[in-house]
Amino acid sequence: MKETKNGTLRKVIKYIGRYKFLLPFTALFAVISVMLTLYLPLLIGDMIDLIVDFGNVDFDGIKRLTLIGIVIIVLTALCQWLMSTINNRITYGVAREVRRDAIERIEKLPLSYLDTKKQGDIVNRVINDTEQFSEGLLLGFSQLLVGILTILGTLVLLLSINWKIAIVVVVLTPLSLFIAKFIASKTYNMFKLQSKTKGEQTAVIDEMIGNQKIVVAFSHTEEATEKFDEVNNRLADCSLKAIFFSSLTNPATRFVNSMVYAAVALTGAIIAITTGNTAEAFTIGQLSCLLAYANQYTKPFNEISGVVTEFQNALASASRVFELIEEEVESSDENASETLGTARGNVCLENVDFSYTKDKELLKNINLDITPGQRVAIVGPTGCGKTTLINLLMRFYDVDSGKIAVDGKDIRNIKRRDLRKNYGMVLQDTWLKTGTVAENIAIGKKDATMEEIVAAAKAAHAHGFIKRLSNGYDTVINEGGGNLSVGQRQLLSIARVMLLLPPMLILDEATSSIDTRTELKIQEAFSKMMQGRTSFIVAHRLSTIREADVILVMKDGNIIEKGTHTELLSQNGFYSKLYNSQFAHIEKGA
Repeated sequence: MKETKNGTLRKVIKYIGRYKFLLPFTALFAVISVMLTLYLPLLIGDMIDLIVDFGNVDFDGIKRLTLIGIVIIVLTALCQWLMSTINNRITYGVAREVRRDAIERIEKLPLSYLDTKKQGDIVNRVINDTEQFSEGLLLGFSQLLVGILTILGTLVLLLSINWKIAIVVVVLTPLSLFIAKFIASKTYNMFKLQSKTKGEQTAVIDEMIGNQKIVVAFSHTEEATEKFDEVNNRLADCSLKAIFFSSLTNPATRFVNSMVYAAVALTGAIIAITTGNTAEAFTIGQLSCLLAYANQYTKPFNEISGVVTEFQNALASASRVFELIEEEVESSDENASETLGTARGNVCLENVDFSYTKDKELLKNINLDITPGQRVAIVGPTGCGKTTLINLLMRFYDVDSGKIAVDGKDIRNIKRRDLRKNYGMVLQDTWLKTGTVAENIAIGKKDATMEEIVAAAKAAHAHGFIKRLSNGYDTVINEGGGNLSVGQRQLLSIARVMLLLPPMLILDEATSSIDTRTELKIQEAFSKMMQGRTSFIVAHRLSTIREADVILVMKDGNIIEKGTHTELLSQNGFYSKLYNSQFAHIEKGA
């Protein structure tokens, strides 16, 4: 665990190094503010010595020292403000870059990672953990450097006034650091568990809010609340433990500070008694300086102790963010040897095997040869591998063995971006970004004109409902399209493909949420669009794929039947059973 903390700290320093041009300035202002702060007690001590003799008070000297003191206070405040401004820029600049790197890494992560991780936990790492890390970093910048400089400066001044008292202070004060180190070593794992549990809680909340309709519809609110309460109670428990142990630092170090202050006063009294004359030992002003410096010397130890403890929380949060940033990315295709350009649409699968987990086979020895322009329907029971086959065609996953080729080129030798530009995809689960209707339709074609967008919407039979929206094509869609119906969201997804008109199409239950009347119109539009384009159609409603050139029937990861609708019905096999289970009762009724 120590190596983990050290590794995390090195990564933090590396990010801070990007702002090395600002670090000298924050150091300069820290030195100036500390020097001015340490000079002030000397000034006050001189003022005290000027008023000790009540019969001969030097009012002019007091006035001069007071003015100097005011100037010092103003300059100190200015330096501290400038230092804080620079520290804020460094800290939140680092936080910005960490978040940016985290988002960039998420964009490069394979779907296998995102499919197996809770979205709420990933969001928590990018937002909350980075925020916690930046707060700890800011605290370190603000107090650590100033504290160290104050300790060194105060030590020099203590030695210059009275070396005996300086030794007493130096011997006793480090006790607070030993206490802080002991507590910090115990709290790191507690804070890491706290951050992990926060991520789990965020995931639960995200799941509950995102599926609230289902939760309410199935009267699952009580169970959902119980699950949240369980995670919430665990978070409260680990947070209380972490905060309790970390909060011991302040009273423990303050106790040491009080011991030091008392020791200074006692040592001063002993020195005064043994010399027989207090004035020969030191003046009253010097005594006030000693007490002030003793307090100033111990105060940074208290602050640094707090910083060390808080930094454990920051490092624990940072380690979770860096774990995300350092996750293994999708295999690089920068050195892809093949160029695809605009595909003709010949797709060939040779002896393809694939499974999500090594202990459970899914697709086994799949062989296909799709000619350009063919309409290929893929049917079968849930879990048979239909969507998995689509994932492989798009190279969301790579095959375990065998190969998939487009126009005779192995897709593993083609850049994913070039491959995916040749596909238009409409899924059952639609995704819309926060933005206008027009922006959502033009996601795949940023330079699309408004005329092209409207034409695509009309082809998708979405123009009518869009015009009825408050601002038409300029209507802003909420996150995920919450202000639209499921069917309307699907029509916009279809319009995206209508705008692109790529050489190959993938329609995965593309009309599942659309009413029957609109579906018939969409099917007509699809028929026109699919002419001359290789198309893969995943469907449960077999009525939508009767006109397909070839139908692939899948079961348990295998293609068990292949042919046209008429051919498959005549075989009286698995497809015939599927079809008859959906339509036999209708035909009998007819």
